[in-house]
Amino acid sequence: MTAEARPAAPVLTERQEARRRGILQAGAQLAGRGGFEAVQMREVADAAGVALGTLYRYFPSKVHLLVAIMQDQLQHLHITLRRQPPAGQDAAQRVAETLLRAFRALQRDPHLADAMVRALTFADRGVSPEVDAVSRLTTAIVLDAMGLEDPTQEQLAVVRVIEHTWHSALITWLSGRESIAQVKRDIETVCGLIDLPAARG
Repeated sequence: MTAEARPAAPVLTERQEARRRGILQAGAQLAGRGGFEAVQMREVADAAGVALGTLYRYFPSKVHLLVAIMQDQLQHLHITLRRQPPAGQDAAQRVAETLLRAFRALQRDPHLADAMVRALTFADRGVSPEVDAVSRLTTAIVLDAMGLEDPTQEQLAVVRVIEHTWHSALITWLSGRESIAQVKRDIETVCGLIDLPAARG
């Protein structure tokens, strides 16, 4: 089913939204204490004060839950960045500053970061709507930093490369194969691609 043909998510009542918010908070707290393995659905249900069956109606698996937590984290980041936008002189600097701010936030809660990134890595087609939402949010955050409302296909291609590098850098940092300094260099290097399309034009 294409994104266009996929039915829209049902609108939640105020009570349902509060319940969903409680589930997200409970899942994030468990992940923050022990990472991916610590997120057990029965424990999430108990911490959120909901029945296990109710939890599964909102989130069919812990991968669905953790990807939704990442989406929630990105939404908060997006709001914060719009209130306090990056101050770089050009698009490359602003995007690099944006991604490094996000990276510093993840550093403060590495267990949660690891759980969310692992969930994204494990996600199969059944989690496509949630993964797509995370991707759209990441793209929107990068485009905001670039100052673009109507990007060209070439610019969108550059954004995709930046997102892939960002995701790869997170994985290698979380696995201990890349230092924080190297993550910073990788992000700054890939953000330098932003100016190349304009230079070629």
